[in-house]
Amino acid sequence: MAERTAVIVGAGIGGLAAAIALHRRGWTVKVLERAPALREVGAGISLWPNATRALDLLGVGDQVRAFSAVEGPGGFRDHQGRWLFRSNLQTPYGNTLMLRRPHLLDILRQAVPTEAIALNTTATAVESVGNQVLVTHNGVQTSADLLVGADGLHSTVRASLWPDAKPPVYAGYTTWRLIAPPLDLDSDVAESWGRGERVGLFRLADESIYTYLIAKTPPGTQYPDNRAELQRRFSHWHDPIPTILNTVTNADILHHDIYRLPALRTYVAGRAALLGDAAHAMTPDLGQGAATALEDAVDLADAVDNDITQGLHRYNDNRRPRTQAIARRASTFATFAQASGPLTVPLRNTATRLLPERLFQRANQPLLTWRSHEH
Repeated sequence: MAERTAVIVGAGIGGLAAAIALHRRGWTVKVLERAPALREVGAGISLWPNATRALDLLGVGDQVRAFSAVEGPGGFRDHQGRWLFRSNLQTPYGNTLMLRRPHLLDILRQAVPTEAIALNTTATAVESVGNQVLVTHNGVQTSADLLVGADGLHSTVRASLWPDAKPPVYAGYTTWRLIAPPLDLDSDVAESWGRGERVGLFRLADESIYTYLIAKTPPGTQYPDNRAELQRRFSHWHDPIPTILNTVTNADILHHDIYRLPALRTYVAGRAALLGDAAHAMTPDLGQGAATALEDAVDLADAVDNDITQGLHRYNDNRRPRTQAIARRASTFATFAQASGPLTVPLRNTATRLLPERLFQRANQPLLTWRSHEH
């Protein structure tokens, strides 16, 4: 078989996963990353069973498990710590793992040939010409059989080849993320809800606590002292939230507004495909951003293995309905969990208390039961 070449723009989780999946099928890959080094930020990450299944198909599942904690019992509380809903979170579909994002990125990077990753390399223009794609980067042009846009929410590939795509939309809330020193928790994983505010607590493999804190704010709001802002908002919440905020410094806290991408009509243009946030950036409320990017990578490599053009159409047909449905569900859940009104907050809490666990498990089944179309 003649050499097949792919250029992947972006060396995040989705881009590296695509490089691994294509390399394992004999492709020559080139990953263009504008950053000078592969340093992943974002504190912790949860990997649901569909994500770990994709990692197994990429050949790195066991390595990821070695750095992970298995999520135990958890659920949802109110801001005073009273349980609204409890679940053992164990499913017939596998375990959910928690780990530090840099560990996941390192494992993926090590599975890609070193020479395939070009750092400090910015794709400035892309075009699809016949059976080739042309990528201009750092003043030179590279041609390939396939272009993968894995360059995130503000994708250059999407802007170039999807000129009619709507821009990202602010989801209505901002998030602070941090990893706190080990503390006693009465649950391995829990999300607590206030009025337009939420806090998530997740135990990592080294017993440290991945914490995210969410609030409704106008987009672009910056705080000169993030820790002071968090203490103002959350110091009256239940333990150990105030304690956690006392153990960290501003340097430990990451602050980002949350955006989502309006649904695209297609993930494919000529010999180019989008994956991950470039295709379907969603709110993090279902923990499916990285998971769907990993699925995308596996399904894309499977689809284009024999015929690239037909395979790209199959990739689009497989991935777009699933990922856009998950993105809609994530937004719906965010609206529910972010309730802030004097009527909507008690209604949300009562509805959550009345939720049967079997219904919760059944609702999550479509998320967790993903299987590659080739496996």
